[in-house]
Amino acid sequence: MLQLILASSSPFRSELLTKLDINFSVTSPEIDESRFENESPTQLVYRLSQEKALKVAKNEDGIIIAADQVATLGKGDSPLDEILTKPHTHENAIKQLKQSSGNTVTFLTGLSLLNTDTGNLQTVVEQFKVFFRELTIDQIEDYLVKERPYNCAGSFKSEALGICLFERLEGDDPNSLIGLPLIKLIRMLENEGIEIISNSNSAGS
Repeated sequence: MLQLILASSSPFRSELLTKLDINFSVTSPEIDESRFENESPTQLVYRLSQEKALKVAKNEDGIIIAADQVATLGKGDSPLDEILTKPHTHENAIKQLKQSSGNTVTFLTGLSLLNTDTGNLQTVVEQFKVFFRELTIDQIEDYLVKERPYNCAGSFKSEALGICLFERLEGDDPNSLIGLPLIKLIRMLENEGIEIISNSNSAGS
């Protein structure tokens, strides 16, 4: 079996991948993640996930898993073109959360799986929506003081106290909110002949 390689420096993606109980190595791809002019958020994560996989493939052979994610501020079902960045400061975080209050933040995750043996490259973009509560300035301040999510896109950590900010969540795979859509990944691995759960009955015979 070809080795599995996670092309990511994210400890959260590594932790998610361990859920599948498979052996894998980790390589951090160094690429330019700048957005092209007139490039939509969906096009951006699609392209960057592929570029990460192809970059790692220059030096390593195997099944390469790569992902890229952005959060966009949207209204209703239509993501706007505005990508939420890391706030870095308390003031910027207040501004972002005030924008998100009563609004919808759409997470777009590009996922690529590259088989370097065959050259087969699969790519999908998974969407996950977070509907924010109407937040008071006191709630925003209290949250920021407790969590200090200044290095997180959108100024919140969905896997921690950020859940207190939400009205509801909408999407096919909650793992995609953290950055690695495992349901789609399992299907991609199966396309390459890698079964997470065996289809054989031999164990029970």
